[in-house]
Amino acid sequence: MDFFENFLSILFFTLWIFVMVAFFFVIIRIIMDVFRDSELGGFGKTLWTIFVIFLPVIGALVYLIARGKGMSRRDATQAAEMRAAQVEYTKDLMTEAGSASEIKAAKELLDSGAITQDEFEALKAKAIQK
Repeated sequence: MDFFENFLSILFFTLWIFVMVAFFFVIIRIIMDVFRDSELGGFGKTLWTIFVIFLPVIGALVYLIARGKGMSRRDATQAAEMRAAQVEYTKDLMTEAGSASEIKAAKELLDSGAITQDEFEALKAKAIQK
């Protein structure tokens, strides 16, 4: 019977550690949200931070009840902005000038007569060296 009591103690201790780590994550997310909110003034940010730090359980519950919807809205907005930035960055990578596109542009200039064959060879060599 002693083995099972010790085993249950270990399981409950592990559960307790998990709950504490999850609680710390919630507190950190709340503090990050307080400082991320542009609609909340400096005094409000100070009060919420003090409330959450000195009374963490009550402060977290009150914050999540009072400002939980706004927190999720700010998360969704930030995720949408990040997604748009990633799409824009990817588009920039797709159109970014590489060696092949530089040679192609130089070939088009050569075909149009804007540059000579020697200038084309110089641009081609320069693009290949990159």
